[in-house]
Amino acid sequence: MTSAQEQTLGFQTEVKQLLHLMINSLYSNREIFLRELISNSADACDKLRYRALESDALYEGDPELRVEIEFDHDARTVTIRDNGIGMNREDVIANLGTIARSGTAEFLKQMSGEQQKDARLIGQFGVGFYSGFIVADEVVVRTRLAGTAQDQGVEWRSKGEGEFTIVDIERAAHGTEIVLHLKEDALEFADEHRLKGLVRKYSDHIEVPVRMPTVQESEDDTEVTVTWETVNEAQALWVRPRTEVTDDEYKAFYKHVAHDFSDPLTWSHNKVEGKLEYTSLLYVPSRAPFDLYQREGARGLKLYVQRVFIIDDAEQFLPLYLRFVKGVVDSNDLSLNVSREILQQDPQVEKMKGALTKRALDMLSKLSKDSDAYQNFWNQFGGVLKEGPAEDHSNREKIGGLLRFASTHTDTSAQNQSLADYVSRMKEGQQGIYYIIADSFNAARHSPHLEIFRKKGIEVLLLSDRIDEWLMTHFTEFDGKSLIDITRGDLDLGDIDSEEEKQAQQESAKAKEGLAERFREALGDQVQEVRVTHRLTESPACVVLPENEMGYQMRRLMEAAGQPVPEVKPILEFNPDHALVARLESSEGEAFTDLAHVLFDQAVIAEGGQLDDPAAYVRRLNAMLAH
Repeated sequence: MTSAQEQTLGFQTEVKQLLHLMINSLYSNREIFLRELISNSADACDKLRYRALESDALYEGDPELRVEIEFDHDARTVTIRDNGIGMNREDVIANLGTIARSGTAEFLKQMSGEQQKDARLIGQFGVGFYSGFIVADEVVVRTRLAGTAQDQGVEWRSKGEGEFTIVDIERAAHGTEIVLHLKEDALEFADEHRLKGLVRKYSDHIEVPVRMPTVQESEDDTEVTVTWETVNEAQALWVRPRTEVTDDEYKAFYKHVAHDFSDPLTWSHNKVEGKLEYTSLLYVPSRAPFDLYQREGARGLKLYVQRVFIIDDAEQFLPLYLRFVKGVVDSNDLSLNVSREILQQDPQVEKMKGALTKRALDMLSKLSKDSDAYQNFWNQFGGVLKEGPAEDHSNREKIGGLLRFASTHTDTSAQNQSLADYVSRMKEGQQGIYYIIADSFNAARHSPHLEIFRKKGIEVLLLSDRIDEWLMTHFTEFDGKSLIDITRGDLDLGDIDSEEEKQAQQESAKAKEGLAERFREALGDQVQEVRVTHRLTESPACVVLPENEMGYQMRRLMEAAGQPVPEVKPILEFNPDHALVARLESSEGEAFTDLAHVLFDQAVIAEGGQLDDPAAYVRRLNAMLAH
């Protein structure tokens, strides 16, 4: 520290790593620095416009909000300037010396050295300002917070080498000015046509005018006239008619709103008139952000009221399971001084939320007509969409139509089978949609419970995501068909089993009543019941959960979270036609008990359960193998 006003500080560790990667690796998309810095300036103007609703004095006599770009080829500089809200000393240290958003370490892990991929990650982590170092070997920021005295300006300076310097300055204008001292190989950006082209390419849709100067000298070189030309269209894209907006403009606007470098998968632009009046522009990204599963993270739509920016991430307009949707909502029916607290209490917001939710689900339904595009969506966001049935009862059927699962129909791990397709393939007499939940796809695919279904050619959904048991607890019916867990309760195949098969099952169960009782006595309080099964064709036994008990997957999740889990005694079902069961029936004493426990333990393992005494299982199995 050299004085009370000037400080030299070190970057946060993650910022130092990030700057090293950006400066040395990210060359393929160098031009995006201008879009990122213009977007930041436009946001600063939006914030000033909102705060000035309560006090016009914040404009300081300059209400014409704008972004200005200048260059000096000889000095090798590009300057981006705005008259937005600006920053004070604390804001500068917080915003430019650290990366405030969580997940920076995860971001650095994802940086791979693949230039195109790495560049796409920048905006995803709120680090757009640092993109200036891709083209500059030194960055200078001069800023003053609107409404403060002129001697309270701040200058921030860094060469991106691990530290930055802050000094207090006098600054007449509020807002922020960023001066980029270009590298030798980045002089292409100190060019009028290059800069104007980039503004029109990336920032044409920004409502704040982006201006550049035109310098004219008199014929005798005694007088210089500077006129400012607005380069971008400077009209809010969402207020324009859909027929006048091109796909490229929609894609460019998405990249501005979402700070994403990839094109969106799809979008929906809609204007509502009547009792409620608002315009929405919703986007589905093509890839998931790093914090998708952080339910408490920043999310939501950009909220405008009569084209005045209000909130950057208004989460009140979409349910949590649609948190991946990006976009803008502009309402004529909300107060201009709206806040998060007022939003939560406004009945108009709830009506808009219901309508926007349906709009987003309709957008996904339309996308699902393109199987490849929808599969890309599902691979990125399917796990989040599965939260929907538990959170949104009114749209449960619509969400169900968007879900995708792995299935015995293809016997691959790809989750690409819809419930509608399953229903269309149901066998005559089939009463419901059958599914099984396991810890992994292979565990589900090889479960003994599938044996009778494979024999009869009945399709079963194979569920192995961590959320699947939670999903199925709240999603019990689709298209009038019950969803049935094949590992629970009594298995009734209805009309698929012939009368002769049902009669044979009853006779078999009656004939083995004595064996079932001996079996249960040998296992003691480890089981609730032992009975004959018709589920199995190859395995000797399987465990079945009582109808309303918690499954193994949910139990493990709750145990991992430190939650108390009630004890569950399973039902053991045995295959009366299996050779090991025949051997059990002919055994006596300790041999019977050991074999009974081995069969039970094997059935638990096959379900993905954990044994209470693994050593006893190994001892009994070794003893049997030795004889």
